[in-house]
Amino acid sequence: MIPPNFPPPLPQAETLPQPESITPPQVAIPHSAQLFQRIREAVGSVFIGQDAVIHQVLAALLAGGHVLLEGKPGLGKTHLVLALARTFGGSFRRIQFTPDLMPTDVTGHTLFDLASQTFRVRRGPVFAQLLLADEINRAPAKTQSALLEVMQEAQVTIDGEAHPLTPPFMTFATQNPIEQDGTYPLPEAQLDRFLLKVLIDYPQPAEETQIVHAVASAAGGRGLSPATLRAVCTPEDILSAQAEAAAVHATDSVVHYAVALTRATRQSGAISLGAGTRGAISLVRTAKACALLEGRNYITPDDVKTIALPVLRHRIQLAAEIAISGQSVDDVLESVIRSVEAPRT
Repeated sequence: MIPPNFPPPLPQAETLPQPESITPPQVAIPHSAQLFQRIREAVGSVFIGQDAVIHQVLAALLAGGHVLLEGKPGLGKTHLVLALARTFGGSFRRIQFTPDLMPTDVTGHTLFDLASQTFRVRRGPVFAQLLLADEINRAPAKTQSALLEVMQEAQVTIDGEAHPLTPPFMTFATQNPIEQDGTYPLPEAQLDRFLLKVLIDYPQPAEETQIVHAVASAAGGRGLSPATLRAVCTPEDILSAQAEAAAVHATDSVVHYAVALTRATRQSGAISLGAGTRGAISLVRTAKACALLEGRNYITPDDVKTIALPVLRHRIQLAAEIAISGQSVDDVLESVIRSVEAPRT
């Protein structure tokens, strides 16, 4: 029986120093904000009713991180990634993860060419700028781990030889939250490599009606096709924007706040495994991207707070008694976030 004071109260979060004000002197707004607004409009024209999802995905692209997409079938996860690739002319590959998929099916391998009597490298589908790993949790851990080096180092090692990937490189992995039979949970080390875990839910009724009408109005149900999109920039523009995002100003007080949020996940009695230092780094990286998307060259505590759930939800594990009580990871994280005092402007 669950006791009356269940769940246990959160401990008082650490108070960290706040040595300077939040808002630095204003300088010119980087042009990347306008560039990504055009990307947002292009993606939104074929991926309707998911503004928050688009915002988080663009923030991850701007921060140079990978995304774990979770949602029920038929909500357009592949559609979203393909549309994003079209907006900057990036190469796109998709891998359908299955229980019999081998690591070399992901990375590639060497083979002997009878014509030239030499060994040559046959590159796998990871050699793309936007990689969609569909239903990643359906492949065994050995195959999942083949993505670790790719995601962390942006390179593939085949028979001892390193092959760098063409930047910008970004991995989108999807998993289905309702089907667990025949799946292999992702190890914590791989989950931590994803900058964000983005949840895709059903669109609102009016938006769903708009989607159905637009798709069914085209021959073969091919309405809202990403193939209709034209590139609004180049991969080089994305790389320049990523450099601008990294240069967004982060005051010590806001960085301390990101660290305090991360440390609070380790002190909560409702969480058995808190977020590591990479979680705090990801909070600041993504907050910088969010600030740039809004045309600012500095981050605020609200930037950190707004992006905290997608950054932290896959980096923690709930205590067993909390998990069986029916509370979700997001519910617990929201309590943790409320317990940490944000620095004042």
